[in-house]
Amino acid sequence: MKTTIVVLIFIVALPSAGNAGLRVVGTLPDFAALAEELGGDRVEAESLIRGTQDPHYVDAKPSLIVKVNQADLLVCIGMQLETGWLPVLLTQSRNGSVQKGARGYLDASWLIQPKEVPINPDRTMGDIHGGGNPHYYTSPDEMYKVAKGIHDKLIELDPEGLSYYKTRWKEFNGRYLVKIAEWKKRLAPLKGSKIVVYHLSWIYFIDWAGFERVDALEPKPGIPPSASHVTRLLARVRSLGVRQVWQEIYHPSRLSTIFARKAKARLVVLPSMVGAEAGIETITGKFDRMVELIVGE
Repeated sequence: MKTTIVVLIFIVALPSAGNAGLRVVGTLPDFAALAEELGGDRVEAESLIRGTQDPHYVDAKPSLIVKVNQADLLVCIGMQLETGWLPVLLTQSRNGSVQKGARGYLDASWLIQPKEVPINPDRTMGDIHGGGNPHYYTSPDEMYKVAKGIHDKLIELDPEGLSYYKTRWKEFNGRYLVKIAEWKKRLAPLKGSKIVVYHLSWIYFIDWAGFERVDALEPKPGIPPSASHVTRLLARVRSLGVRQVWQEIYHPSRLSTIFARKAKARLVVLPSMVGAEAGIETITGKFDRMVELIVGE
């Protein structure tokens, strides 16, 4: 009697990288959107998080490890915002091309001028980042600098696409500078407006627009506001003429709504990232929507 032995071989493969020349992964959807716009057919770009997520708190899931493993370029926020999750992804990805210091690693905070850099920060100050406020992606001017940095990095990693990338930059540059002038013009009547924010996310946009930040609903960055803190803050700012209260889509709005109503201000829930609302697929689309909401149209 003969015995037949059947050997089953299971092959586990990572997803195909497709035909794109460069795979760009951004920790923010904004970075992926810029890489896609600037890279066109030579780039395949994706984000590690969605625009509705809080970038401070992200689960280092296996699916994200795969994305980092396959990346030719990783663009991150920096300034310690991703400290709780990005190092794990980098280590587990085993992709030497995108480790810190490698050619395929771009910390976008290197491209901007940091604001609110603390002196001798410690944990009693809340979720303070030693390198400064990391929410520069809320400012049109700072994101223009980031776009230029991504453009330069694409050329460095894919020099054969030089003329293609330069053509796309010229087109982007022309469109974006026109939009910046348009946004400034639409916001000009509100210049000097006093703003209360939920989290300290908006100083780059506030400074760019010529507004004034009065205070934050969070008693310390990353510490949820309590009813008692909101009451004390309301008593302090009631006479200051606060016009708007700003917060991101991923923060709870109950206390923000109460504060805004009692302060006779308007609560504005702003899309801080691409994808925060349906239909926001580009950087210009994000800032179009932000300006629209702030102006009240």
